[in-house]
Amino acid sequence: MRMFVDMKISLKAAFLAFMMLTFSPAAALADEVSDAVHQLQLQWAVANYKTADDEKEAVFKALVDKASALSAKYADRAEPKVWEAIIRAGYAGAMGGMSSMFNAMPQMEQGRDLLLAAERIDPMTMNGAIYTTLGSFYYMVPGGFIGFGDDDKALAYLKKAVTVAPDDLDANYFMGDYWLDEKQYKKALPWFEKVLSLPDVAARPVYSVGRKAEAAEKLAKVKKKLHIK
Repeated sequence: MRMFVDMKISLKAAFLAFMMLTFSPAAALADEVSDAVHQLQLQWAVANYKTADDEKEAVFKALVDKASALSAKYADRAEPKVWEAIIRAGYAGAMGGMSSMFNAMPQMEQGRDLLLAAERIDPMTMNGAIYTTLGSFYYMVPGGFIGFGDDDKALAYLKKAVTVAPDDLDANYFMGDYWLDEKQYKKALPWFEKVLSLPDVAARPVYSVGRKAEAAEKLAKVKKKLHIK
């Protein structure tokens, strides 16, 4: 009888410990941050792939404000910083007219700084997204007196990205896009082909379709350059 009572007490203690772990403030915080970042991802996909060009700048501006608030609220977390950087890049790309000349580069600079800060917190967060995004920034932004662009840094970060996440849509896409930008069409070809062969990200359907459409378009351009039908 005593053994049975002791077993019940042990099971009860184990259950309580499990409940405390599962519903601890730290676990709840992790879920809260992850959920908020996921919402930013979904909203970014709609802004990027489903919004008319003449409406994108305003939509991205509102999204920047949301992302910035999340980064400030969870200053010790890497994920909000990564997505604020990505959204700022989208905002910069959506700018038109005179605003693009004066305001786009500061957005990219802020994005770069956010990514470097996120790297100091957790460089491996979100499947190597820091490396992928930094790589894309460094080859997309002009260098010299205009911006911080650096093709060598871009390639180094993208190589890290595909090492950390060899089957990630973005890591493969941006490696292909880097080589396309360099007019190295033979090197670009397999990366875009791989993007199209990878499974969709189930929780991000709009993004998956949009990214693969971009990869298909650029693969067609590469094949045309290589005279491949």
